[in-house]
Amino acid sequence: MTTETQSGLRLDGVTITVAGRTLLGPLNLMVARGEVVTVMGPSGSGKSTLLDFICGTLTRAFEVGGEATLNGRLLNALTVEHRRVGVLFQDDLLFPHMTVGENLMFGLPANIRGRSERRGRVSQALVEAGLKGYADRSPSTLSGGQRARVALMRVLLSEPEALLLDEPFGALDKSLRAQMRTFVFDHARKLALPTLLVTHDDDDASIAGGRVIHLPDTE
Repeated sequence: MTTETQSGLRLDGVTITVAGRTLLGPLNLMVARGEVVTVMGPSGSGKSTLLDFICGTLTRAFEVGGEATLNGRLLNALTVEHRRVGVLFQDDLLFPHMTVGENLMFGLPANIRGRSERRGRVSQALVEAGLKGYADRSPSTLSGGQRARVALMRVLLSEPEALLLDEPFGALDKSLRAQMRTFVFDHARKLALPTLLVTHDDDDASIAGGRVIHLPDTE
């Protein structure tokens, strides 16, 4: 393969079965760097299960066929921490016992060493999120939109090579939802991350602006 064909997130003949029933696939998909592809389908069609497979959190109850590769690396046998796949969920999952800065620090890779360098990365992330000076705040003092921005920045600080979005805007009200769509998609494209968005919302797909994959109902 050339460097160009290796770049991005690639699914080749991916099938997922559970208890002898095919839940998803076979699915072939190439998501280029900086591209946002939306996956839609009814409940039970395997949308979130597909993301679990890609990021490495699928339980042993499921059987998988086919391959997932990211920038030429085969993901199937890699552990979660070695896949370099970032995931943003509907719930922000911030640690309540940590400050905002500590939550962001948690996302930094171990190879970024030195207190000054790590604090600098966190400070820059807060500036990008419009939260300069919030490092010592408790997550409980933040609004829903602020918490969502911190959650995204924590994912991006981990230096992922791909981004998975599992209904990330569903818990936000209409105005915050519009702001967060722009914030998330702009960052994904700026960092040239191949991005998969799972959603039930047609507006999410429309604003993402990329291809839309519709999974069939397997019930």
